[in-house]
Amino acid sequence: MDALRLRAVIRREVLSLRRDMTRLRLLIVAPVLQLVLFGYAATNDVRHVPVAICDLDMTRESRKLIAEIQASRYFILEASVLDPRQLEPLLLSGRAQVGLVIPVEFASDLSRGAGAQIGLYVDGTDSNTAGIGTAYLVGLLRAHQLRWTMRQLQRLGAGDVAASGLQSEPRVWYNVDLRSVNYMVPAVFGMVLLVITINLSSLAVVRQRETGTLEQLLVTPLRTSEFLVGTVVPLGVAAMVDAGLIVLVALNWFHVPFRGDFVLLFAMAAVFLVANMSLGLVISVLAKTQQEAQIVTFLFIMPSVLLSGFMFPIANMPPFVQALTYAIPFRYFLEIVRGLFLRGVGVVVLWPQMLALSGFALGLMLLAVRIMRKRL
Repeated sequence: MDALRLRAVIRREVLSLRRDMTRLRLLIVAPVLQLVLFGYAATNDVRHVPVAICDLDMTRESRKLIAEIQASRYFILEASVLDPRQLEPLLLSGRAQVGLVIPVEFASDLSRGAGAQIGLYVDGTDSNTAGIGTAYLVGLLRAHQLRWTMRQLQRLGAGDVAASGLQSEPRVWYNVDLRSVNYMVPAVFGMVLLVITINLSSLAVVRQRETGTLEQLLVTPLRTSEFLVGTVVPLGVAAMVDAGLIVLVALNWFHVPFRGDFVLLFAMAAVFLVANMSLGLVISVLAKTQQEAQIVTFLFIMPSVLLSGFMFPIANMPPFVQALTYAIPFRYFLEIVRGLFLRGVGVVVLWPQMLALSGFALGLMLLAVRIMRKRL
């Protein structure tokens, strides 16, 4: 590989990039905006679930239960109704996601120790919110009943005996506050790099073919490897600048903890970018038009995001789908990024993912060079 020819190709691509302000904005501005937007939007946290309550008991104990629900950060009291039949219109319209019916004998059943029965109606349209919100509310109701039982036992002088039973104190590691943003923002970091690099590199060759400049390059002494490397180097440098900006935003805007090694993070980001740009070059060489390249890129990006563990745990997928995820480079980079950000692990733990990602990068680069030689 001749350094002079390679430098000439790189200089040509830099000048082309400087003249194309659309691509330049896409490289520099779009990733940061996407991180901010996705950082707020891509969250599994359940907060402020609207609740409608029908209190048929109207006692001090039922009012205390309602006050506890209102004081919780997970729920908002949307409406109070007098008839259970009024809950259905609220659930149908979406004003409430949970309907709660406190029966007439609620306080008296508690005092007799008979176990109070509470009606709970949940809108299951959004299964995630329904499941998590219901779990929160059931936990709140059980805690209320436990506190009431403890008060009754203390009145009878048996509180100390009851309190001496089995107790547990859970301790959360790595994400102590259970903030969904700590889990999602590192994943968005990888997704933004994936989208930007594949999109731009997939247009690198096919755009030159459409404008007629590719034929001019082919009559020069330029080698295939020099052309491909020189084409993607400016994109890679710009993408690494994006990576630095994204990390700064993640740490200073979203306050995501970082416990790993920055050198290892950016080294693996560079390997990930090589894999993405190599795949983009393969698409660009095989595609006949820019529109075709964009369609193929979209068809690849969507499965990569869905099957990488970005939103859905891989362990919950069917076995044959789990097997497919091993063919997706984004899966390995996602495990590396989350391990570095949240757990602070290093090469000792992450070497299988690092080895697999490096293998994908090398294999895709060699594939791009081979296809380029055959096609041109």
